[in-house]
Amino acid sequence: MELKVAFWNLQNLFDAQLSPIAADLGFTAEEGWTEAVVEAKLDKLAEVIRLMHDSTMPDLLGVCEVENKPLMERLISKLDAERYDVAHVESPDIRGIDVSLLYNKQLFHLDPEMPPRAIKVANRFPTRDIFEVPLRLNNSDIELIVYINHWPSRSRGRYESEPLRMTVANHLGKLIDDKLKLDRVAYLSMPDTDETLQLLNRYWNRNVLVMGDFNDEPFDRSILDYLKASSGTDHLEEVIKADRYSGNERENTPMPKTYFEEQAYLFNCMWPFLAQPDIGTLYYNGSTNTMNLLDQFMISRGLYYGEQGLKFDCESVEIFRPDIMSSRQKQRPVRFEFDKDGIKPPKGYSDHFPIIGKIEVL
Repeated sequence: MELKVAFWNLQNLFDAQLSPIAADLGFTAEEGWTEAVVEAKLDKLAEVIRLMHDSTMPDLLGVCEVENKPLMERLISKLDAERYDVAHVESPDIRGIDVSLLYNKQLFHLDPEMPPRAIKVANRFPTRDIFEVPLRLNNSDIELIVYINHWPSRSRGRYESEPLRMTVANHLGKLIDDKLKLDRVAYLSMPDTDETLQLLNRYWNRNVLVMGDFNDEPFDRSILDYLKASSGTDHLEEVIKADRYSGNERENTPMPKTYFEEQAYLFNCMWPFLAQPDIGTLYYNGSTNTMNLLDQFMISRGLYYGEQGLKFDCESVEIFRPDIMSSRQKQRPVRFEFDKDGIKPPKGYSDHFPIIGKIEVL
């Protein structure tokens, strides 16, 4: 059995109701952003989603740049209301746009003990949250923790804005560490036994899927140095083990200092695309005349090796570039555009290509 996953930046999916944020950004009836345009935008998005995974559609679809949950419910109604549900929490983002997760409710349900949460990052002003969605496979104990991201923009300059993305990356890394390790109180209360070591590794091997628009490339410092996500497996293959040196007062489990200093590494599935010229998910800078690879999948050790019922198929990952949303000259995404006067019909889809992949159920 395979689970089909996808992520897509939907490019400014606002509704037609007037709000201060929408007014500031020009998404008003006076600027041409009408209910008819919103409906056309949703139709365009649904058209692409229906083509994903050989027209079978994804089981998990993370999205960003959406104003609110009702818009996602409208999108679901254009796809398959019997199949999909949405996890969504309103965020305090200064632009008023959120991230969401559509999930196949015939396959998944939300973990009742850990509801989805939008996690604030400590910047000087409200910015896009990290969205954590713990899922369970129906009729199974198999879990999958999904983190959906939309990191701070490069609009003020790549290097000028880089510290903001480093801050978010470091925060996300800490969240993942907390999911893959026992906290200090719990660990210090555990006996020094082989059973405890097995428990530590069950935590260490939990299934974590990170997806999003990171506004950085796989080789940027926020991803490599702060989130600890790379194309290598040297760190990824490490398990939790006892310290083997003279004077260690524990025989079966690591010393507390060793355990607390452990950092979880991730595998970034997007590196193979970096070796291909002019391949990416966003065409941003005309001066360089090339694509950026800002939308990415990253996975935990357990999901990479298939330690707990799920195994991410890294070979299945692709940048989804259907002909309908690609420019004729080169395969670049055609952004959604609308006429202020409403004379010409809206055209285009989004300024980002989606990314897709598969998870094998073992």
